[in-house]
Amino acid sequence: MMDELISMEDSGSDSLIPLSPPQSAERLMDEFEVHNVDHKDDSESLVSHADADLVANVEEASVDSQSPNNGVGSTEVSKSGSSLSGKIGTRGSSTVSKLNGSKASPQTSKLSQTSKNASPGSSASKMLSKPSGTTTSSTSSSRPASPSPRPFLRSSSAAAIARRSSLGGHELSRLPGSTNGSTTPSKSPGSVTSGTLGTKKRPSVSSSFQELTSPVTPGSRTPSSSSTISRVPSKSVGKEPRRASLGGLTSLATKPVPTRNELKTWASSSSITKPASATTTSTPNTTRSSSITYTPRAATPTRSTTSRTSTLTSTPTRGSPSPVRRSASVGPRTSTATKSTASSVAKSPTVPGSANKLSPSSNGTSSTRSKLSPAVSFNRRASDSHLAKHSPSNGERSTGSVGGAGKSHSPVIADRGPSMLTRRKSISGAESRDPRLLSLPAVDIKAGDDVRLELRGQKLRTIDSKLVNLTPKLEFVYLRDNKLSSLEGIEILKRLKVLDLSFNELKGNGFEALANCKALQQLYLAGNQITSLSGLPQLPNLEFLSVAQNKIKSLAMASQPRLQVVAASKNKVSTFKGFPYLPALEHLRLEENPILDVPHVEAAFILLCGPTLKKFNDRDLSIEEQELAKRYPPSTSLCLRDGWELCGPEEAVESTLEFVSAEWSSSLPPGYRVKTAEVSPPREEDPCLCTFIFEKVDDSFEDTEVSMRYQWFVGGRTAVEFVSIDGATETEYWPRHEDVGNCLKVECTLILGETEYPPVFAVSKPVAQGSGIPRVLSLEVDGEYVEGGVIKGSANVAWCGGTPSQGIVRWLRCVDDNSPVEIEGANQLEYQATIDDVNASLVFVFTPVSEEGNKGESRKFVTQTIQPAPPSVNNVQIVGDAMDGNVLTGYGRYFGGVEGLSKFEWLREDLESGQFKLVSRGSVDYTLGPEDVGLRMMFIYTPVNCEGKHGDPVSAISGKVTLAPPMVSQMRLVGDLIEGNKVAISCSFSGGVEGSSRVQWFKTRSPTLPADESSLEAISTSKVAKAFRIPLGAVGFYLVGKYTPVRADGEAGVPVFIISEATVGVLTPSLNFLSITGDYCEGKTLSAQYGYVGGYEGNSEYCWFLHENENDSGMQILASVGRLEYEVTKFAVNKYISFRCTPVREDGVVGETRTAFGSEIIRPGNPKITSIRILGTPIEGEELYIEKEYWGGEEGASRIQWYLTRPDGTQREIKGETGSSYVVRPEDIDGLLCVSYEPIRMDGVRGPLAISPVVGPVLPSLPTCESLEICGDAIEGGTLSFEASYKGGERGVCRYQWYRLYPDGRELRLHNNEYLGLTSDDIGCQIQFVFTPVRKDGMAGEPVGVTSDVVIEGDPEGKDLFVPECHEDVEAVPERVYFGGKEGPGEYTWYHTSSRPEGMQLPKDVKPLYNGMTYTPELADVGKYLLLRWVPVRSDGLRGQPLLACSRGPVMPARPAVYNVELREVSLGMFVGEGEYYGGYEGQSKLSWYRQTAEGYQTLIQGATSKTYVVCDDDYTAQILFGYTPVRSDGVVGDLVLSEPSATIYPELPRIQKLVISGKAIEGEILTALEVIPKGDSQQRSWDKFKKEIKYSWSRSLSEDEESDDFEPIALQRACTYKVRLEDVGYCMRCECTVSDVFGRFAEPVSCVTPPVAPGLPRIDKLEVEGRGFHTSLYAVRGIYFGGREGNSTLQWFRAMAGSPDLIPISGEIGRMYEANVDDVGYRLVAVYTPVREDGVEGAPTSASTEPIQVEPDVAREVKGKLEVGKVKFEALRDRDRSPMKAQQQQGLGSLERRVLNVNMNRVKVVKPGSKTSFASTEIRGTYAPPFHVEVFRNDQHRVKIVIDSENEVDLMVQSRHIRDVIVLVVRGLAQRFNSTPLNLLLKM
Repeated sequence: MMDELISMEDSGSDSLIPLSPPQSAERLMDEFEVHNVDHKDDSESLVSHADADLVANVEEASVDSQSPNNGVGSTEVSKSGSSLSGKIGTRGSSTVSKLNGSKASPQTSKLSQTSKNASPGSSASKMLSKPSGTTTSSTSSSRPASPSPRPFLRSSSAAAIARRSSLGGHELSRLPGSTNGSTTPSKSPGSVTSGTLGTKKRPSVSSSFQELTSPVTPGSRTPSSSSTISRVPSKSVGKEPRRASLGGLTSLATKPVPTRNELKTWASSSSITKPASATTTSTPNTTRSSSITYTPRAATPTRSTTSRTSTLTSTPTRGSPSPVRRSASVGPRTSTATKSTASSVAKSPTVPGSANKLSPSSNGTSSTRSKLSPAVSFNRRASDSHLAKHSPSNGERSTGSVGGAGKSHSPVIADRGPSMLTRRKSISGAESRDPRLLSLPAVDIKAGDDVRLELRGQKLRTIDSKLVNLTPKLEFVYLRDNKLSSLEGIEILKRLKVLDLSFNELKGNGFEALANCKALQQLYLAGNQITSLSGLPQLPNLEFLSVAQNKIKSLAMASQPRLQVVAASKNKVSTFKGFPYLPALEHLRLEENPILDVPHVEAAFILLCGPTLKKFNDRDLSIEEQELAKRYPPSTSLCLRDGWELCGPEEAVESTLEFVSAEWSSSLPPGYRVKTAEVSPPREEDPCLCTFIFEKVDDSFEDTEVSMRYQWFVGGRTAVEFVSIDGATETEYWPRHEDVGNCLKVECTLILGETEYPPVFAVSKPVAQGSGIPRVLSLEVDGEYVEGGVIKGSANVAWCGGTPSQGIVRWLRCVDDNSPVEIEGANQLEYQATIDDVNASLVFVFTPVSEEGNKGESRKFVTQTIQPAPPSVNNVQIVGDAMDGNVLTGYGRYFGGVEGLSKFEWLREDLESGQFKLVSRGSVDYTLGPEDVGLRMMFIYTPVNCEGKHGDPVSAISGKVTLAPPMVSQMRLVGDLIEGNKVAISCSFSGGVEGSSRVQWFKTRSPTLPADESSLEAISTSKVAKAFRIPLGAVGFYLVGKYTPVRADGEAGVPVFIISEATVGVLTPSLNFLSITGDYCEGKTLSAQYGYVGGYEGNSEYCWFLHENENDSGMQILASVGRLEYEVTKFAVNKYISFRCTPVREDGVVGETRTAFGSEIIRPGNPKITSIRILGTPIEGEELYIEKEYWGGEEGASRIQWYLTRPDGTQREIKGETGSSYVVRPEDIDGLLCVSYEPIRMDGVRGPLAISPVVGPVLPSLPTCESLEICGDAIEGGTLSFEASYKGGERGVCRYQWYRLYPDGRELRLHNNEYLGLTSDDIGCQIQFVFTPVRKDGMAGEPVGVTSDVVIEGDPEGKDLFVPECHEDVEAVPERVYFGGKEGPGEYTWYHTSSRPEGMQLPKDVKPLYNGMTYTPELADVGKYLLLRWVPVRSDGLRGQPLLACSRGPVMPARPAVYNVELREVSLGMFVGEGEYYGGYEGQSKLSWYRQTAEGYQTLIQGATSKTYVVCDDDYTAQILFGYTPVRSDGVVGDLVLSEPSATIYPELPRIQKLVISGKAIEGEILTALEVIPKGDSQQRSWDKFKKEIKYSWSRSLSEDEESDDFEPIALQRACTYKVRLEDVGYCMRCECTVSDVFGRFAEPVSCVTPPVAPGLPRIDKLEVEGRGFHTSLYAVRGIYFGGREGNSTLQWFRAMAGSPDLIPISGEIGRMYEANVDDVGYRLVAVYTPVREDGVEGAPTSASTEPIQVEPDVAREVKGKLEVGKVKFEALRDRDRSPMKAQQQQGLGSLERRVLNVNMNRVKVVKPGSKTSFASTEIRGTYAPPFHVEVFRNDQHRVKIVIDSENEVDLMVQSRHIRDVIVLVVRGLAQRFNSTPLNLLLKM
């Protein structure tokens, strides 16, 4: 539900969004004792807790700095007429100071995050910023300010933050905006910093908490657009107490509270900044206000997700924030304020009595939290269409003002400082859980002044029409803080939705005026003098009621159907009596009421409110209390409302019955009292029984007839407001599905004679949902039991909570005595009997199945025997074409039992007579002949059944018989099915004389004829010729012939197809010709051709061969395999060629190979060069090659010549160069080269001359370095140079580079000079020189490198040594310069001396100190000079000349300090402090002791200045610290160092010397633990002064061994007493006692162990018999055994007459379960239980009984109906061979015979029915006179015995127990009526 409200406005709309608070304002006020300050009359008022149950948190004010309309929206800060400040008491001061650091506590972080999601639905008046980026200018001076908007109340729980984030929230800025989006308060001397308000111990706060506790206000308007921050001095004068305004609680500071003059000085020094936005204007004469506006998106109304009951379905739609925009996050308390989008500042007139307050401006820098104003007020955005129209001017007060003259009550968004987080109780787990939300009704959209009235703090005493303008249009009226004592005049507000009457002088009278306010949704009555709510009328739409801080003693009032929240904290409620019916209540607040002292008060309100209650006193309902509430009887809530005092659930059943019995006693007849009034637990669609027992206490009304009348009612989920159920007037009621979850009530009216007394009642628990397993109550079958008749079954089903469905229907057929057989397909409720059902009975079986799939028990119904129908036939017809040669068949559908020898006749039409004459008989078939052509045929069907009975004949007539069309038959194929052969079709023609019949041929792959001709492939056209030659395309296919018969008259018949039996065969593959064509010359192409026969050709094999001569076998040309063409190559020249082919069919059959030879020898071609080019690079010295392609036989001595073309264009032969390669010479540079090639064949034939393309121009070669050398010695300090020789054209500027090569392979590039000087870095390395030759034209050659020897070291030498200024314990590091190879470990020696040395000689008083390069001076060195002697040493050990250096001055001492400060507790209460001094020589150091509280505050202990300290009483619960302030001998003082705090100081812990257990260790006895206190004054003092509580825990040994040390704790046993239980028998009990003191410490536990527990005397408690109370029910004995472990206890069942003490034992019934039968009707069942312990000890017998057993309702109704008729027959069976000695299992069905039991009011007889061979006979007959009786048998539920006398008796068998019980009760009923027994007594018996 709802703990706090958030006011959401958009365009003047108001909607409420509930959130769960982390804390309530009531707790905040209680923690901090906040006081209010009124600056006008200087009166100080106390904090009021009004509406504290609504307020849960106070938000930080922050303006969204990341608004999507950045730079467009405006922020307005106005100054209120006055503001309120408060004081925080001493209780809050300590906790607030804990949070005064830079880091925020976890609670601070959690709460500060709530400002990140400020309500997006709020509106800022006159400063509307559209999401699209458009702006609305601020209002002009003609539009005054409107009343203040409603406060923002936000939850900081994780669930609420996540929920607001998902809805899309916005923020309010922490500070008013400036021109560039941020405002920083001025730092003038008068400014107020955070934490400076209030007295020294009580930091004050300034805000308007009154607004936070007030209800939501619609249609808020913003005053003029100005920007100020209110500063309120903390001055208080004690006068009239008023409510506090809890505003921004800021961090604590040590500065004093500023005075009023200081604040005025600060205000006057503040500058006013003009708005930065061009769209925002400021008006010179507008009023000043203190509000900050922002521009959120519009809230989109959505429906609340909170589940509601049916009574809340008409609740209007709630508003929820729009998820369009998310505001920027706000940091913790120490973070800077966020920037606003824009601001505008204007002046406003000052209201008299308030301080002049202006807002300081800034240049854009953000302000820290410590400089925030104590109070920052905020306004909201007004409607888009209309702005505020009224504002106070010149000090006048408008109707929207709140607290008198000069008070502006715009809501204050409190700065959440540390004080907001400090309270005694941290945020509980219940507060951090996700709350159950409740959305209160959305208030009016775009509410204006015409529907809203604000008169807060006007001191009104009456609602006078002269003072108050009440109009019927008002919907929101705020009259808090007045002096109203009457509501007269409020009745005209019929549209009122929100009414605030908090803090007036109402006393509870005159609420009747609210009866006309039917639309009222929220009513605030907190802070009045109301003593009773009985006068509050029923308000159908009221959802929120606040009556906190009144004097209400009871919540009795009219029922409120939609009330969801009741806040009644701080009243005097002390009783449950008269608690109203509130079906929608979800939140109930009753803090600080006397009723909370009642044990389990939460469970009581759970019973009163029902399941809708979600929270009690701002906490989720306790699971333990909910479970406890379920244990109370159903009538508890009614009794509580009538004044019953709550007790434990164990005694509640008897207590409530006694309570209501006492109320009923006055209305019952004298001498009667109610003994029992209860209702069995109801379950859906299961019989619910009520039990009312009136006990007679005297002999009044002895002879008056007593009767009772019942009426059932159904209520809601709680036991109130019941509605009668029509027709429910019996002792039982079957709850319906719509009753689930509701309580039932039954009223019983006692009737004595003709006098009716007021009814008594009993209430049930809520109806439980059914088991879901349906039950069949009854089955019915109707219809005609004859063949063809329709039989319909129906079932009456109790669905028991399941969803009704069709169920499973089965019909079975039972023939004679055989087992029933299921009829296939018969699964509907309707079934039509078939011939198979004749002479058989049908069985209707119905299995109920719900939609959820739960199956119930099947029930069946057996019908009568199905009789056959008379023989008949229908649908008689003639099947077949009436055509010559066809066969006609007669058909008819027989019906009527089993068909016999039915008669069939065929008749032919006689044209002369017009009649039909018989032509055939006895057959249903008839073959038409030529004599029938042109005539009609008739078929007559005469049905005859198996018994020879004839039915009516039925006939059918055919059409005229026609001549048959032409057709062929006996078709076959003639001829061989081989490729190329002829085939023909041979057939017989019928249907006249054949004419020009046509034949067409097809082929197919299928061996069968296809159904469609389109799937055949035609291989010929339709021709008259019958013969056909098979083409090659038919090979492998089946041959199909289509024969179309044509009569001589041209009529064509139906085509007939014939298919060959095999596929068409094929010939052997062969070649019919083979030849070679083409020119037999090199380069030409020869082609081969051949002809193939013999089926489809496959992969025939062929290739070309070359022959040296005509007789050569030849050589195969591999490249020509499988190719019919061959291109003659050089290899074939002068050879013969042939082509060889082997035919192959597609099935792989190979034919004969044939070869064809060429006609002439292959000739060579003319020689020629097809391509020629020069390979290689035309560079000086390179070799060039010729690449060519020759064609034309074998090449001979071809001619080659190289040519050179000079740059001037002349070309010449290169003499002597006639080879295939050529080396370029220097004279060829810049020339072009080419070559000529004349091909010559081997036989001398010449070809055309070929010339290659030219290459070039020829380039010179690359420059190179032929030799390179390094000059100089490779030694440290030496210089290296080089010598190089160049080759490769004219030398240019060559490049060179020096490198250092390290031994590990690394190299370092040095420089590119001609010379290289060696340094110490080069020692051990080699020097490499790289020379790159460069030609004059810039061409560079390949680099050449050379490497020197390894560089060796020089002699070691120290160049410089310097010692810096030295300080004590500061390491002195000398400065030095070394030369001479790699430095080794040099020799360093430190000395000190009193005087500075001269030269390099050591002084006489020198003293060696240390050998090492660095030295740390010690205390002994202070005041002396330090000397350092250094001998440089090379890495190989070579020593150089020593150097000596002295420090600049003497060694300086260190700053005094102390280390390892600690304290030790040398004895109880005595401490010793220690520390290590450092820093020169110690002087008179200072010692001190401090006391540190649990909050961290430290206090100096006066007088404690020694190293030892003895604790006192003031030190308890605190810690001790030792302080050490070091002082040097020269007076220099160091810093104070504190030791770690000691452990918390406590007195001696109270202890227990010994624990004693009193009492006997016997089951059921009570053991008591007693503790013995140690002797001694200290322990006695600890027990007397510091002992807090003693805790006990009981445990049981794990084994029965007395020496066992293993014990198992017993849960929930925490008292000093323990009642021994059964499970303790045989085990030892141990009690462990632990004492704790007031400081939360626990002493060592002390325990005591008992001897093994002995069992108690066996007995049975709470013995009862459970059962439904019917004669068919199963009864069980329930009881609680006590007395050790139970052995073989005995149980015996008895019958007892009502009112008789005699018990009749039921033979053989000794079990815990007993199934009643018809013999138990009218008796009470009594169970006698004798408890026996396992060791044989027997206890006293205990008995329990039932009420008189009643007849099962279904049986009772049937019996009653039959008794009213007075005459009835029953069908039964009798065993003609029943013998007492014959076992029942040997009785077969074959020995049973049918009997009829005929009973009436005077006699009974058993008749044996007659048969075909015998007549009916009466076996027994007699009256009901004694000794007549009826016997039943417990071991056979189908058997009944009727005894007339000792000689006339009969045993009968029936189908079911139900029928047996009906027979027995009817017979006994008639017998007792015969003997003058009343009918109603009979039914009871």
